[in-house]
Amino acid sequence: MERQTTEIRQEQIKKAVLDIIFKDGLNQLSTRNLANRVGITEGAIFRHFKSKRDIMLGIMQDVKTDLIGEMRKIALSAEESENKLFAFLCWHVKYLIDNKGITILLFSEAAHMNDKELKNNLHEILAEQKSLFSKIIRDGMAEGLWNKKLAVDDIATIYMGIPITLNIEMILNKDQFEIHNFCKRMFSLMQRMLLK
Repeated sequence: MERQTTEIRQEQIKKAVLDIIFKDGLNQLSTRNLANRVGITEGAIFRHFKSKRDIMLGIMQDVKTDLIGEMRKIALSAEESENKLFAFLCWHVKYLIDNKGITILLFSEAAHMNDKELKNNLHEILAEQKSLFSKIIRDGMAEGLWNKKLAVDDIATIYMGIPITLNIEMILNKDQFEIHNFCKRMFSLMQRMLLK
């Protein structure tokens, strides 16, 4: 077995956690299954992460860096708001597809572990998504694209339901699921809600 750096092993462990949750279910996430998926011993997992909680915190940090970081770039770009909305939505969807299981993991673990730091991290992630989405909507209203009478916070709340819809679609329609079609459908729905 080839020896890998801690950084590579940590990435493999985090990806394996998400893979197990999506393919086999949260109840199948054990150190034995995780070690088997990565191809290491159970003890080796804890050489790379001190605890399950540290794995969760690592995954949340990845979400902040990779998902939120790109969403921030899109929301703050000089693009027209309609283009930003489409890019923002499709990046969000692509990220969740590339990291299947992340939504299930974050909500179940943060909610059930009763861990203040995990809950705060989840809250920060969701609040930042909502804030960036709201900025795009306000920019579009200022550009005269969308109805200024709409409650931006309500539209943002509806947007935050898209990841749940995505998970349902991926689980129920595994064989027919098509990312670009899903992006277009959700974007079209958002557009219809926003128009004057």
